[in-house]
Amino acid sequence: MVVRTDCDSLLSLAGRTAEPMTQPVATRSGGFGGSDGLAGFLAAEKFDLMIDATHPYAARISHNAAIAAGQTGIPFFALRRSAWKPEAGDHWTNVRSVADAVEALGKSPKRVFLAIGRQEAFHFESAPQHNYLIRSVDPVTPRLEIPEAHYILATGPFKESDERELLIENRIDAIVAKNSGGTATYGKIAAARALDIAVIMVERQQPADVRTVETVKDALGLIDHLFSPEMNRGV
Repeated sequence: MVVRTDCDSLLSLAGRTAEPMTQPVATRSGGFGGSDGLAGFLAAEKFDLMIDATHPYAARISHNAAIAAGQTGIPFFALRRSAWKPEAGDHWTNVRSVADAVEALGKSPKRVFLAIGRQEAFHFESAPQHNYLIRSVDPVTPRLEIPEAHYILATGPFKESDERELLIENRIDAIVAKNSGGTATYGKIAAARALDIAVIMVERQQPADVRTVETVKDALGLIDHLFSPEMNRGV
């Protein structure tokens, strides 16, 4: 890691993870009160740059960030790792939302691995005929009101070999996943391909008019381009 002394940075966390990993920069946690609150915070603290580096499915946060950047006029871009692409042997059904994923599972009972986190697991209460294995970083609360739901608390990265064993042991017929990209959670996708298991893939829904880079290296390069030779504060 290269430590930069020309940037006074603040990392803002949504506050949804009970025990987030410690980071080597100043950190705050919690919301701002929507786009207006974020804009007010940026102006009051005299930030020079905002980077949207949220999870690819934190759509509301990304939307508010784009609006706040427009209101304040400060430079703004998003850091988004590239999405996964289907390969030969994959059996994906792409859907626009978690609610659509429920419909895509169909009426016939299946053994389903939910790898979408805890925030939207409640959607599957409308399809109680399935047997669910639900993995999340923090507990699903309240637990789903369905006959068969089993819970795993775990944080990636997950190895493909371990994911394959998990799918076999639980006799999984279908996986519901979000196209997060990266390597940390790709193991289940590769395992599904090897085991010929269907994947219901929830697509990303993000602002299309936001400047975007895919790697930290590219983000640092863009910062240098925008603020050469120096920058004071960035969030």
